[in-house]
Amino acid sequence: MIEVKLYSRANCDLCEQTKNDLSLLQERYPHRLVLIDIDANAELQRKFGFEIPVVQIGPYTLKAPFSFQELQMTLGAAHDRERHIGMIQTSPVLEDAHTKGVWTRSDRVTLWLARHYLAMFNLLVIIYLGLPFLAPVLMRIGAEAPAKLIYRGYSMVCHQLAFRSFFLFGEQVVYPRAAAGVEDLLSYGQATGLGEGSTYTDIYTAEKYIGNSQMGYKVALCQRDVAIYGGILLFGLIFALLGRRLPAMPWYLWLLLGLGPIGLDGVSQVISQPPLSFIPFRESTPILRVVTGGLFGYVTAWYGYVMVEETMRDTRQILEAKLKRTLQT
Repeated sequence: MIEVKLYSRANCDLCEQTKNDLSLLQERYPHRLVLIDIDANAELQRKFGFEIPVVQIGPYTLKAPFSFQELQMTLGAAHDRERHIGMIQTSPVLEDAHTKGVWTRSDRVTLWLARHYLAMFNLLVIIYLGLPFLAPVLMRIGAEAPAKLIYRGYSMVCHQLAFRSFFLFGEQVVYPRAAAGVEDLLSYGQATGLGEGSTYTDIYTAEKYIGNSQMGYKVALCQRDVAIYGGILLFGLIFALLGRRLPAMPWYLWLLLGLGPIGLDGVSQVISQPPLSFIPFRESTPILRVVTGGLFGYVTAWYGYVMVEETMRDTRQILEAKLKRTLQT
């Protein structure tokens, strides 16, 4: 039977309503209700003080406000998940495999991946984010061939516009367009003598411009992409340090905190410049690109990694049960 934890406090009308709703759902979705008074625990007060009632059912969490339909759907999902795990663990096919002591290579690999997927994700992001920074280092030491290979490879996934990129080993870390209005910095046009317009020639030149010993050399990913993958990596490391224990992020918070700021900054820039020019011309600043990109990456990783962990947790439970029963035969 599934366990439902209800975090509540005295004199809370919504909490009482949730208890009544759970009672109505008891016959359809049998469960054991555990009532937790947050006022008896200072840590729970800080954690849930403004969100009660909070309902936790296995890997699923509901925070106020939520509807009866949302509570019903969550109970149903938790019930189906419990039944699915039970069916797999007691499957006649697995029973036969356990009896014969069969633990396959596929099982071993799958269990290893379920246990170590986060380390693999973090390592892949480190490599993907590290190579663009390696390119200017290689340029600095004169290894132009491998550096240009990195630039060429990443040009397939990023525009690499010099006025929207970071630079290493030069006078400045960034050389924004004059239109960005960043004070106390040389603009891209001032530093290079190249055009900053939106013509095909100016854009193509900015894409291909790598830098020099005075300006420094361009990172092979633009500022926003660096921030996005930096945010993903930051969350991945924090998630690992916390033992992969974080509540799921609701989709609407991902839209609001992740997609909203980056969409507003990026879309408003695009529609303000040729060939669209729907609104007065604007050029985003390096700070805005980093903040919106980092927030998008961090929140997207939170939204996605927690869902992956829920799936991997189920996989670990199933395969660890199979391994234990196999070893006992």
